[in-house]
Amino acid sequence: MKITALLVLKCIESSGSDPIVLANASDVSQFGYFQRTGAKEFILFVGRTVAKRTPPGQRQSVQNEEYKVHSYNRNGLCALAFMDDHYPVRSAFSLLNKVLDEYQKNFGDSWRTVQTDSTQPWPYLNDALTKFQDPAEADKLLKIQRDLDETKIILHKTIDSVLARGEKLDSLVEKSSDLSAASQMFYKQAKKTNQCCTIL
Repeated sequence: MKITALLVLKCIESSGSDPIVLANASDVSQFGYFQRTGAKEFILFVGRTVAKRTPPGQRQSVQNEEYKVHSYNRNGLCALAFMDDHYPVRSAFSLLNKVLDEYQKNFGDSWRTVQTDSTQPWPYLNDALTKFQDPAEADKLLKIQRDLDETKIILHKTIDSVLARGEKLDSLVEKSSDLSAASQMFYKQAKKTNQCCTIL
């Protein structure tokens, strides 16, 4: 599972113009050195295209080969994530929601007056690109489910070890039963042997 890019765009339907990039973070290290510039341009092109076609208040996912582009337009402020097909959809939209919340917390409504693409890096977006490579970081329910699965595995291992230990205990009990029978025999033999020596 890999997130390749995160973008925040201004998309006002009534203007009819292309969406404006407010923030952009990408990791194109999986591409060859000479392909990276083209990959970044392609991400911007597809990002603008998908953002333009995402109505306000809507979420959508667009599949392209092994990649998916998830888009969430919150009243003209649109967040997009480029990720591979294996990244859970719920985690992707949870991530987009967090990105939009953080953007509005940091910049407020100043994005409404922006007229050109921003080339200024936004550190939060770069950090989010790294942090949320693990879907459980974006989706608390997924994290809880993973923790429960791990607990279940540990519990199964514990039960298995108890059962294995139980088998060993059973063999000890059998041996102690044998020992008891042997000690009872010894006691009876000793009693018989000592009968001749008893003083009346």
